[in-house]
Amino acid sequence: MRILYVATISNTINAFLVPHIEFLVQQGHKVDVACRIVHQINPRLEEIGCTVYNIPFDRTPWKPQNLKAYKSLKKIIDKGKYHIVHTHTPVASACVRLACRKGKAKVVYTAHGFHFYAGAPIKNWLIYYPVERYLSCFTDVIITINEEDFQNAKERFFSKSIEYIPGVGIDISKFRDVVIDRSLKRRELGIPEHAFLVLSVGELNKNKNHETVIKAIAQLRDQRIYYAICGQGRLEAHLRKLSFELGIQDQVKLLGYRSDIPEIYKAADLFIFPSYREGLPVSLLEAMASGLPIICSDIRGNRDLMKNNKNSLMIKPNDVSRLSSIIQKMVNEAEFRNQAVHQPFEIEKYAISNVLRKLKLILEI
Repeated sequence: MRILYVATISNTINAFLVPHIEFLVQQGHKVDVACRIVHQINPRLEEIGCTVYNIPFDRTPWKPQNLKAYKSLKKIIDKGKYHIVHTHTPVASACVRLACRKGKAKVVYTAHGFHFYAGAPIKNWLIYYPVERYLSCFTDVIITINEEDFQNAKERFFSKSIEYIPGVGIDISKFRDVVIDRSLKRRELGIPEHAFLVLSVGELNKNKNHETVIKAIAQLRDQRIYYAICGQGRLEAHLRKLSFELGIQDQVKLLGYRSDIPEIYKAADLFIFPSYREGLPVSLLEAMASGLPIICSDIRGNRDLMKNNKNSLMIKPNDVSRLSSIIQKMVNEAEFRNQAVHQPFEIEKYAISNVLRKLKLILEI
């Protein structure tokens, strides 16, 4: 079977979908990839025989270059005679469904978090919801990765099938079983051995909301507390400036892109995930698998992961004072920290093996 995976940018493919594609190739299928190559595509894909197409998508839906992207994509789909086109992310998925509406390929759309949700800005409902509702008419299968989106899709959309898969899957053992020399790792990161290390993992953008954590730590005026962020993004200069203005520039470490994330989780004392919007966050799952205590925002996606822990610590994304007080209690009370650690059985359903098994059934291959 010939399958085309499509996403707006290569970051999505690299971060989430390589194990899916490897699995399909191992099952004997020919899989190709189409996206805008922002960062080099994972070389593993070419090693296993994938053809990678560079399509000029723009993440802003109304940019004119998306028309050019649509035309390029349609040619690839028509020429490739694909049996399945599996699309991810809103812009790419709009182009795919329009391009395939009169074709023979089965269209599968994985929604990594609809832009409309309970509590979303009204403009999101006015803009994104009507578009997604219309495009669902040209979709054979919509896959959702959190329970709120699943219910929304079942009640509002017209695709032939609405399915739920618990996220994109993670290799739990990769994070649970890693062993490090904490002192050595902290020296490498520029963190004092006896500091209390708060960690966040995610792109440096407005949605990930690292600014709230910086403000909360600054309120405490506790030089024992350090904050490390793994990720890149356009807000890097802003976050550095904010840290300087609040007088904690030496305590905030912007680590950029890292290939040693599992080791960094093990070097940390607390994970904070304060996003405004998520589908089902992989980094939150990774922190759970690593055995870290967690504070996160009370939003869709996060709730799916936190609901089984009676001691979940969830806050409003911009509640600096509440976050600050919880961090201080985490620093001072070991028992309180231990109560915020999730048990391994709570995340077994999100294991990559389980996700791939469900994906195979949905694709009917």
